[in-house]
Amino acid sequence: IDACLQVADHYDIQALIHTDTLNESGCLEQTVEAFAGRCIHAYHAEGAGGGHAPDIIAVCGESNVIPSSTNPTRPYTKNTVDEALDMLIICHHLDRNIKEDLSFAESRIRAETIAAEDVLHDIGAISIYSSDALAMGRIGEVVSRTWQTADKMRLLRGKLDEDSPNNDNFRVKRYIAKYTINPALAHGIASYVGSVEPGKMADLVLWKPGLFGAKPELVIKGGQIISAQIGLANGSIPNAEPMMLRKMFGACGISTRKNSAVFVSQVSLDKGIVQKYGVKKILLPVSGSRKITKSDFVLNSLTPKLSVHPEKYLVEWIKEEGGKEKRVHLTVPPSDHIALAQTYFLF
Repeated sequence: IDACLQVADHYDIQALIHTDTLNESGCLEQTVEAFAGRCIHAYHAEGAGGGHAPDIIAVCGESNVIPSSTNPTRPYTKNTVDEALDMLIICHHLDRNIKEDLSFAESRIRAETIAAEDVLHDIGAISIYSSDALAMGRIGEVVSRTWQTADKMRLLRGKLDEDSPNNDNFRVKRYIAKYTINPALAHGIASYVGSVEPGKMADLVLWKPGLFGAKPELVIKGGQIISAQIGLANGSIPNAEPMMLRKMFGACGISTRKNSAVFVSQVSLDKGIVQKYGVKKILLPVSGSRKITKSDFVLNSLTPKLSVHPEKYLVEWIKEEGGKEKRVHLTVPPSDHIALAQTYFLF
C-alpha cells in the first residue's frame, strides 16, 4: 500500500484499493495506518464486494479516504443478501457444500452493514456510486439504483434538515453528485467532466420526467447525439414501434474519437509514451487527485466515527454530545418494493 501511494503521489494519479477480505495480510487498522494520511479511493467501502470483514465500512470516517459503493447492494431489499450470496459463490468458484467456502461468503455478505450503507449514503458519508466490474458490477444500473436508494430513504427517513417544505432538492443534489462530479473529483478529471459548465465536455443526458432514472430520452457525448429513443429503422415515421434507445451518428465511425477521451497521467503525455499506443481518442491528463480530501466532495463530505460489532456486525455512529459519548445505531429495514423497477421495463 505504501509503495503504491508513493507512486501515485509521484505521478499525480489516483489509487484505488480493494482491501483484504480475510484479513490475512492485515486488518483495517493496519491498512489505515499504511495510508499515512494520503488520499486513496476505497471502492465498495461497505464490504459486500470485498474488503476487511466486517469493518471496512469504518473508512467512511477517515478524511483522506474517498469511500464509494458498488451498486449491487443498493438499496437494501428483502432479496439483496440471497442474491449477492449466490453471485459471490458462483463468481469465486465456491461450493455451498464446503463449510469453509460458505463461511467466507457469509462473512462478506452482511445484512447489517448493507442496511447501514443506505443510511450513510443519505447523510452524505459515502461520496460515490460505482458499478465495479463483472460479478459485483451492474454498470447499466448505476443511475437507477442511486435513485432507488434516494426514494427509499425519503420514505423511511423523511425530509433532510437541509430541504425546504416544498421539495427535496438538497437530497436530489446529494445523490446526483454521487455519480457525476464526485467521481470526477476523485480521479482528477473534474476540469473536463462531471458537471454542466462552460469549457467542459458537453456530456448531457435528457430525460422525460416520468422516466427519470430509468430510461433516458437522449444522450449527448462531447456535443454529439450518441443515442436516442427512436422507432424501428424500417418504419416510415420515427416513432414506429418498438421505441427504444438506439445508436445515433455520434456513436458511429470516427465520431467516437472526437467526442470522447482517454484520461492518462501528465508524465505519459510529456514523455510521448501514451502516444505510441495508437489511441485515436483525445488524450487528456489527470491532475489534482492527490491533494483532495473528503471535505472537497460535493454534498457528500461527512466523516462520522463508526464502530462495527465484530460478531453482530451492527454499525454505530459514535457522537459527542455535551461531553458524553452517544452511539447511534445506523440501520433501516429491507424494502419489499422499490421505485424504477419492473413497471418501467415492460415496454
